[in-house]
Amino acid sequence: MSALDATSSLVIPPGLQTFLALDFGIKRTGFAVGNRLMRTAQPQGTIAAEGDARFVKIAQHIKEWQPDALVVGVPYHPDGAAHENTARAKKFVRQLQGRFKLPVFEVDERYTTTEALAMGAKDADAAAACIILEQFLRSIP
Repeated sequence: MSALDATSSLVIPPGLQTFLALDFGIKRTGFAVGNRLMRTAQPQGTIAAEGDARFVKIAQHIKEWQPDALVVGVPYHPDGAAHENTARAKKFVRQLQGRFKLPVFEVDERYTTTEALAMGAKDADAAAACIILEQFLRSIP
């Protein structure tokens, strides 16, 4: 799926109501859950694992929360250019799609961790995932 920015909007099928968002990082991945009805998200913690161990933990959260779709933050440079972590996040999106067979939506995550830290978040990764999901939910018409 394509990345969202402040001016774009995706058509999200009405059957997709609950979402699990992931703020991908090499060492830590924050996650949050939210729903379309309330258009809000709640941070749920950070997965401190890499490789297959990360996917085992994600599978546990998918089983617990039963989301209809996943939302992943994809980082870009301030000017919108892709960088090394952009490619890593997009690979992560493909891995999620292949492993879990759920729709996965990408959201431009520029400045979400900075925003989370500015808000005083104790867990910046989970708070960034929450911000990513709320941006996504606000983009749904």
